[in-house]
Amino acid sequence: MEININCDLGEKSKHHSNKYDPDLLEIVNSANVACGYHAGDDETMSQVVKISKKNGVSIGAHPSFNDPENFGRERMNLSSTEIKKLIIDQYEILQNIASNYGENVSHIKPHGALNNMACEDIDLASTLAKTIKEISQDLIYLVPTGSKMEKAAKKLDMKIACEIFADRNYEDDGNLVSRKKPHALITDPELAKKHVLTMVKNQALNCHSGKQIPCEIDSVCIHGDNVSSLMTAKAIKKNLLDNKMILNPLNKMEKFKQ
Repeated sequence: MEININCDLGEKSKHHSNKYDPDLLEIVNSANVACGYHAGDDETMSQVVKISKKNGVSIGAHPSFNDPENFGRERMNLSSTEIKKLIIDQYEILQNIASNYGENVSHIKPHGALNNMACEDIDLASTLAKTIKEISQDLIYLVPTGSKMEKAAKKLDMKIACEIFADRNYEDDGNLVSRKKPHALITDPELAKKHVLTMVKNQALNCHSGKQIPCEIDSVCIHGDNVSSLMTAKAIKKNLLDNKMILNPLNKMEKFKQ
């Protein structure tokens, strides 16, 4: 079975460290790069692109609300025109930097509150999907599995990669457990690797209650802003490989080959 490991990177800010980015880029297959609106800057984008190229990691834009003060985690009500501009501008910022290294942005994954809102709101999900397809039909759209983002993208027959989160628990409706709740995060590498392998093998979400929700899983998202996350990422990758999974960058996966 083929699977991808992705990670949000280049998120240097007062909220987040990018100290472990080089280490994570030796583990993951695809990088979702902050484009300066919630975190990061030209220097961090250049660093991630440069190391990604060396390690064969595919590059994706990680667009957000323009809200560095809140790390893009506060909800904002914008018009479809404003949303469209947000996505295009951030994609172009990263693509211009990637082109300096002879690389291309091959996927897009929205960040934070923008992503959470689009999971619930089909109109916002449709705006995002239409905008990304308009940028390029070759772009892979990385979306939470089972979300309205997935539904909107499928209506447009886009290249879709459905992801799960390695270090987060799920509610019975398939949404992530709120970070405000004590059981939102999975910080034990042993628990995380079992959590991921079960979901990938069964193609189903493991809910905190024990319920399983059938879904498509193409990619596993790992967060990496501390030592525990780095250990978790290593454990998950080793466990997937030990169980005969084939790991590839998003743009090299069989499902996206013409």
